[in-house]
Amino acid sequence: MKVKKLIALGLCAAMVTGMTVSPVLAAEDTAEEAAAEDTTEEAAEDTEEAEATEEAEEDAEAEGEETEEAADADAAGDPTAQFEGLTANEAYDFPMMVKSFQSTYWDAAQEGMKMAAEELGVTYKAQGPNSESDIADQVNMINTAISSNPVGLGLAACDTSSVLDALQTCVDKGIPVVTFDTGIADAPEGSVVCEVATDNVQAGSVAAENMYAAIKDVVANAEGQVIIGEVNQDATALNIQQRGGGFIDKMIELLQADGKTVAVTGNEFYVNAAQGADATEADADVIIQVAVPAQTTVELCSTEAQAILSQENCIAIFGSNQTAAEGVLAANANLNVLGSDAAAGDVIGVGFDAGSIIKAAVQDGTFIGAVTQSPLMMGYYAIYALTAAANGQELQDVPTDGYWYDATNMEDDTIAPNLYD
Repeated sequence: MKVKKLIALGLCAAMVTGMTVSPVLAAEDTAEEAAAEDTTEEAAEDTEEAEATEEAEEDAEAEGEETEEAADADAAGDPTAQFEGLTANEAYDFPMMVKSFQSTYWDAAQEGMKMAAEELGVTYKAQGPNSESDIADQVNMINTAISSNPVGLGLAACDTSSVLDALQTCVDKGIPVVTFDTGIADAPEGSVVCEVATDNVQAGSVAAENMYAAIKDVVANAEGQVIIGEVNQDATALNIQQRGGGFIDKMIELLQADGKTVAVTGNEFYVNAAQGADATEADADVIIQVAVPAQTTVELCSTEAQAILSQENCIAIFGSNQTAAEGVLAANANLNVLGSDAAAGDVIGVGFDAGSIIKAAVQDGTFIGAVTQSPLMMGYYAIYALTAAANGQELQDVPTDGYWYDATNMEDDTIAPNLYD
């Protein structure tokens, strides 16, 4: 306004007196420059303030993202953290389908269920067939349980393909399913809300790594073809498939790294699933021979193991779960070929799971060692996961490792609790 007044007054004076307007215009220029400088300075200050505010907001956002990422990382690192502070909204009751009651493994799993149920104030009923081969019996039990519309179902499937229809029914009825011990790769979408199971590929590879360390020199110095045996109780349960495959694939990797050619023979499923075998049976330096009995019993696993151990060029054998490992030991009772000195001609045996028979074999050197799971904690977290699911909580899977144990570490605090009888 002052600038405009100066201009107007200057022009009027020029018209009346004829005086020049230059001084007035000069004043106008000076005033405009000053105003412009003020405006520029104010704009600069405003820009600086805006930039500072934006930077502060970006920093805060970044800190928030870092905090969120850290929380996600913590959850990923410890999936059991999702159960912290969990309480049951109601006194839930869960049917828990185990594979059988024929091994102490499932007894340990039930102990874990009992611990969790008492902590959470819920109840459960463990059900299962007489044998893990009684697939139809388990399916009937599952369907009967589903018909009563439970708030959740715990499932360790004997055969993963046989339960797919039942799982679809669970989806249709809105019954959340928590699998434990073994997952179900082809489960209908939305049926399995959480899997509580050993990382079986990792566990099988642990068995292979420890076995190979004991037989490496024998393999390197062998003048002819040698055989490494594997007895799997079945080729239908996902956990056994993954564990047996994890052992085979890791053993192939280790052998080939030392320049040996490998063939996989025996059970069709495991032969077809093997990765990296590079030779025929006739030409291979090492044959990994895989046996699966017609039914899941120690006696039939023993028959399969005896056929492998009877071969003169067999240098090692792996029993991939409690039933199979006990079958290997039963076969050895007749043959007496297992031991811990490969250089002296002993066949190196490795087991899986625990139980008094396997633990005794590890202690006396019949097996050089075994890999244990924690069925107790799988049963425990299965009940926690079902309770969280019944509450409406979204869940992430709970994988657990396989741990190597031998005569030197069986009493360690990290191992002993997992060695059930």
